[in-house]
Parts: sequence; structure tokens; C-alpha cells
Amino acid sequence: MSSLIPTPKKVAIIGECMVELSGQLMGQMQQGFGGDTLNTAVYLKRVAGIAAQVAYVTAMGQDSLSQAIIERWLQADIDCQFVLRDPSRNAGLYLIENDANGERSFHYWRNQAAARYLLQHPDIEAVLAALKSYDLIYLSGISLAILPAEDRGKLIDFLIQAKAAGVTLAFDGNYRARLWASTSETQAIYKQLYALCDIALLTFDDEAALWGDSDVEAAFDRLGEYQINTLVLKVGGDGCYLQHANQRQHIATTPVAHVVDTTAAGDSFNAGFLAAWLMGHSHEQAAGWGNQLAGQVIQQSGAIVPTAPLV
Repeated sequence: MSSLIPTPKKVAIIGECMVELSGQLMGQMQQGFGGDTLNTAVYLKRVAGIAAQVAYVTAMGQDSLSQAIIERWLQADIDCQFVLRDPSRNAGLYLIENDANGERSFHYWRNQAAARYLLQHPDIEAVLAALKSYDLIYLSGISLAILPAEDRGKLIDFLIQAKAAGVTLAFDGNYRARLWASTSETQAIYKQLYALCDIALLTFDDEAALWGDSDVEAAFDRLGEYQINTLVLKVGGDGCYLQHANQRQHIATTPVAHVVDTTAAGDSFNAGFLAAWLMGHSHEQAAGWGNQLAGQVIQQSGAIVPTAPLV
């Protein structure tokens, strides 16, 4: 008797991935790529395996560097059918600078990046129509912040339609003040996303920076009006707080003795959580997977670590 293989869940992740330069200023530099949503896409596919078809939705250039990056995504088994190519723009770029104490600072060149104009691509309507048949759409605050205001509104209108079509929406606030014109603008957009999303994977420090929440309890009180089905507040080394079905609990994590690099800690948590959820595990197990995956990632250098994480 042949065993039945479950149909993979279809996941679409909307966002931006940039060229990464790191190394010695005016000296040897290493090329790579990075982006919050792309990190989540790679880790989600690693953990979920055949249980999920993970598509990345973005715009890239037609230059050789953009092509080389896309080929890396394909090697990671990311579905790139919705990676639109822009003949007049290239991928954005960021430079990592390390000071004498090892502290990192970032310099960005993204204003004319192809991903910023994703919603203006001539093929975007066909992409959005296809995404309405997906099981899950995931995006972050950065996915919204990089867009021109009119395109941001267009994306939110699409998300409303997708939810009405039965798509589950997941949102990571990932607030970066420098990407927004003002705090009030950000708050107005985030309120719309809180009201729309089914799963909110938020970081307390980001929420406190944007809203002035004094503690986790204050953040939950503020977010209560949106009636988010599944709400997670990540609190770093203390794990996370999970609220689902009107029940709230703290999900502790195993302490990491030697933290090497916290880059992508939140992105990998989101991947672990969503992988478990897509595979039918409980919300408590999903939070545990998120904690465990993030704990593995921060013990290695870089946003996307070379060894396949196990949860």
C-alpha cells in the first residue's frame, strides 16, 4: 500500500533582499545578500521541507549580480516564480562596517532598488491574483516601509482581498525608524496590519520603540483591540509570550552561553514558528520551535548560517 504525501502548504513571502558588502573599508570586501523576509523564507523552507512550498515575492534587476543572487535562492529551494525582473533598476545594497570593538553599523543604498517599485511592475497584477490561492502570506514592516506611499496602500488593499479569499496573513512588525517619514505614519500603517493579520510575530523592543509600551503587559493591552488570533511578543533571551484563544503564556527558551551574532534571530524565530504551525503542531510547540531555531542561529555568524538547523 502506498503512503499518501500531504499536499505542501503554499506560502508567499513578500519583501526585499539586498546585496551585502562586508569586510575592511577600502580593502577586501566580501559579497553576499540579506534581507529580513528572505532570511525567514530560507529558514522556513529548511525546517518545513516538503511540507511547504515557499515562494519569494520581490523585484530584482536583470544584471548579472541580481541573477547570481536569485540562483542562490533557487539552490535553497525557494520558489522564484514571483521574483519579477526590472530592466531599469538593480538590487539594493548595504555595507556592514565594524568598529574597533566589533560593533556593527549599516549603510544602505536602496532608494532606487527594484524591490522598492515592486507594486509598479507591469506583471504585478498577475502575481497578486495568483497569491489569492495561497495558504499563507507573510510580510514585515520593512516590506511596507520601502514602498512609496501610494504603493503601500495598494499592497494593503491586496491583503484585504487576500484575507477575504481565505488566505492566512502573518506579519512581523520589524520596525526600523529610519525607513519611515514619521512615527505617526508608521503607526497608521501598523494599525491596519494589526487589524488584518491572523498571526502577529512581534518583537517587544520594536513595539516599545514605536508605541512607548512600558512592558509586555502594556503591549498586550494596546494590541488587545485588534483581536489578533495568534499574537507573539519576542523578548530575546527570555523567549517569547504567546497569546492564542484568549490564553497567554510565557514560552521560555534555553539560554545560549556564547552568542556569536544576533543577526536574523527574529527572522529565524518566525520561520520556526510558521514551519511548526504549517505542519499542524500546537501554538506552544510552534513557539518552542521558534525559540530553538533562533537559539541555533545566534551561535553562528551571519544571517543565513551554513549548517541546516534542526528543530
